[in-house]
Amino acid sequence: MNDDKVYIFDTTLRDGEQSAGISFTREDKIEIAKQLAKLNVDIIEAGFPATSPGDLDAVASIAREVKGPVIAGLARAVPDDIDAAWEALKDAESPRIHVFLSTSDIHMAHQLRKNREDIIEMARAGVAQAKGYVSDVEFSPMDASRSDTDFVYQILEAAIEEGATTINIPDTVGYAIPEEFTAFIRSIYDKVANIHKARISVHCHNDLGMATANSIAGVLGGARQVEGAINGIGERAGNTSIEEVIMSIATRSDLMNVYTDVNHVELYPASKLVERLSGMQVQNNKAIVGRNAFRHSSGIHQDGVLKMRETYEIMSAESVGQPTGESIVLTKVSGRHGLSARLEDLGIDLETIDLDKVFVAFKDVADRKDEVDDRDLIAIISEHTSFDFDEVWTLDLVQVSTTDHGRPTATVRLIDSEENIFEDAAVGEGPVDAIYNAVNRVTGAQNTLTEYSVKSVTEGINAQGEVTIRIETGSGSYMGRAADPDILVASTRAYIHAMNRALNDASAL
Repeated sequence: MNDDKVYIFDTTLRDGEQSAGISFTREDKIEIAKQLAKLNVDIIEAGFPATSPGDLDAVASIAREVKGPVIAGLARAVPDDIDAAWEALKDAESPRIHVFLSTSDIHMAHQLRKNREDIIEMARAGVAQAKGYVSDVEFSPMDASRSDTDFVYQILEAAIEEGATTINIPDTVGYAIPEEFTAFIRSIYDKVANIHKARISVHCHNDLGMATANSIAGVLGGARQVEGAINGIGERAGNTSIEEVIMSIATRSDLMNVYTDVNHVELYPASKLVERLSGMQVQNNKAIVGRNAFRHSSGIHQDGVLKMRETYEIMSAESVGQPTGESIVLTKVSGRHGLSARLEDLGIDLETIDLDKVFVAFKDVADRKDEVDDRDLIAIISEHTSFDFDEVWTLDLVQVSTTDHGRPTATVRLIDSEENIFEDAAVGEGPVDAIYNAVNRVTGAQNTLTEYSVKSVTEGINAQGEVTIRIETGSGSYMGRAADPDILVASTRAYIHAMNRALNDASAL
């Protein structure tokens, strides 16, 4: 299966979610998967169904709702995992079960405690079981780059004999060097007799900062599928940044003589969506999707770009969906038209948001800032995108009184779904605790706050603060998110956001 197309396998929702500190909700995963479909990736690895009922449900939801790409589920080479993967994928338009098993001596000795013969039999059985459910089976010898190559050849041949149609070569711990990795991929064509029945894939990690380089090296060696994640999120130092591979192939097709079917202009919107929902900020100088990727500071560079952009740009911002400039400056005197135009420049689909709510929130921020920049807008969208639940409570007013002595006092005024106004006050160990106690008095809620984090969205004394919280209730765990120049207001709205999620779940029971 060696042709000129490189298939793009996105694992943002599986390996990407393994980043420390990331936990996507089911709704988050569906939203990301739909954006990946707009990006036109070939395969979406939606999750690891056996890990939890929640992940199985999320994969099943994506399998039902997302059309176009192949939907894959990961499974260890054990029967229960493969059964769970099929249960999650059975409604998919094009399902793939991805079976993996460690092959390095260190993993076999210390993690699996099995010999090579045992591993080959497990691989055969796992692939055969998956093949009984789906025609499209991928097999990965985990830690392949640190495995004995002769053993890898042997297990690949066995997996293909059992029906594997994609053979993935993982650089699981980011150990490989590009030249070495190219040679490894080429050797598979020489040493695995039945490799013509399968497509070779590569899955590289970034522990030495070479994930993208190794992925390209794999393509040069003959791999025709590349696995990675949006923004390079993932375990430890992350996965291959899939946007970097895509644009490397597009930009250097003269060298590689391959192509992808990706819709490049959806790369930046995908990046911003994953950044917003993961909470992992993209560094300004990140290739392709970073804020500075197409901005020039040096006088020499500016002079060259003004005369001809290609003097210092090897691709255009437009080609990846990046905003091409900040010609529309948003202030408190801007109208809906200006706001709508800027949101469209940022890749926001206006049909997916409540523009009236976004405009009111924008005006509120603009009244307190000289200028509302793109990061402010992304934070506003994060909170005011149309929800899949009813807003049982909304915030009308919050006031906090603190002194050097004694406990802070908070007063909140809330409006319920029938426009009734309720007001109460409470004390707390700190201002946020006082606010949450006051909200609980108004609503009668008995929530437990388990996580609270705050970050600055922009710079300066009037920067927006974005608050993310998680609460535990009798019906489960719920996340809330809100942004505002006043961090106490943001904290209040985030808490109400999480509480509304919980109340909607409870009413559905």
